[in-house]
Amino acid sequence: MREIIKDKAIVQDDWTVLSLAEDETPDAVVVPQGKVIVPLKVWLLQRNSLVSRTDIGVWFSSDEQAKELKDDIAHFSLLAVDFPKFADGRGYSIAYNLRTRFGFAGELRAIGDVLRDQLFYMQRVGFNSFATRPDKNIRDAIKGLTDFSEKYQTSWDEKNPLFRRAERSGAAQ
Repeated sequence: MREIIKDKAIVQDDWTVLSLAEDETPDAVVVPQGKVIVPLKVWLLQRNSLVSRTDIGVWFSSDEQAKELKDDIAHFSLLAVDFPKFADGRGYSIAYNLRTRFGFAGELRAIGDVLRDQLFYMQRVGFNSFATRPDKNIRDAIKGLTDFSEKYQTSWDEKNPLFRRAERSGAAQ
């Protein structure tokens, strides 16, 4: 079983990410039993046969939008966003929208090309789970969640900017 970072701890991952092979289509792929995170397109095309399962999660590719799942969000305990490469930041917007616009409160996982340098910023937009790249040390990666001690800007995890949180020491001298 693979290890992931979840809620700032390293844990065993009991979910499988379903990826389509070249010759498979979202409407015809067979979704195995057990905890499976399926592509959004599979969910949308096979919703009627999957909706009764409680062991299904959905993952978004970076070119998809959170609003495509808005009517079904409450059905899931886990949603994931794929980062196809380190430089592709579209997944940050997907996560932020899932949390803020659509109220997703479950596990939100970053998958794909997930590296230590991204974790602090990923948690700022709502991710609480990270499947780091397999060739990287997960014990080193978890340290990325605490690389910075202060947050200047507002985001999902901090509603007030630093200047509103900082104590003022009276009039200028």
